Amino acid sequence: MAYLILLSGLFLGFILFMFTFIVAKRNGKYYLAPIITLLFAVIIVAYGLFFVGGFEGMAYLFLSAGFFIISIAGALFLLLLSSGKEAKQLNKRDKISLLILPIIFVATIGITIYSEQGYWIIAQSNIAPVETEGYRISTISEGSREVTLLLGEKYLGKEIEVENLSKQGATEITLKFVDGGEEDKVPFIQIGIREINEPLQVKTTDGVIFEPIGGKVGK
Repeated sequence: MAYLILLSGLFLGFILFMFTFIVAKRNGKYYLAPIITLLFAVIIVAYGLFFVGGFEGMAYLFLSAGFFIISIAGALFLLLLSSGKEAKQLNKRDKISLLILPIIFVATIGITIYSEQGYWIIAQSNIAPVETEGYRISTISEGSREVTLLLGEKYLGKEIEVENLSKQGATEITLKFVDGGEEDKVPFIQIGIREINEPLQVKTTDGVIFEPIGGKVGK
């Protein structure tokens, strides 16, 4: 997941760099391209640390890393560019690029937000089975919620995967169980969710629905 965020940062950083580079042709101030890209990286880091925070804020650090890498690579490119640094008139290709690049930039951000999973795995391991299986909900940092799933003996030797999290209407978590776990233990998972729309439903791909329970988790 982290490398996908980094790739997104590289792609968005490249678009920003190229847009600024083309604009800078008018006055020959090409150095603005890596500087503005680096500035965006700093802004993203600040937003992730001070406005988002917690585990979710880490994603913004990977995103900013992409912008940072592009700014450094762009600066090196300008240093190697021994000629052609004077001011130039924008040609037809430049004007088309100035129109298309912002659209691609905004569209990429929109697609990323729309396709965002909206959850992350806090902890995942194997534990002893419990008598009463089901899930419990607790509040964690920044108002996000944590869903902890406890399982009984019928899930011995299984591994657990999050198949899907539906964000349309009531929140619905679909889990998939596969072979491959420890024979004398059951899978255990804690899922972080930014927001839960009640009534929450936690179920398996086979249609088994888990009920909410209380109590502490013992590993």
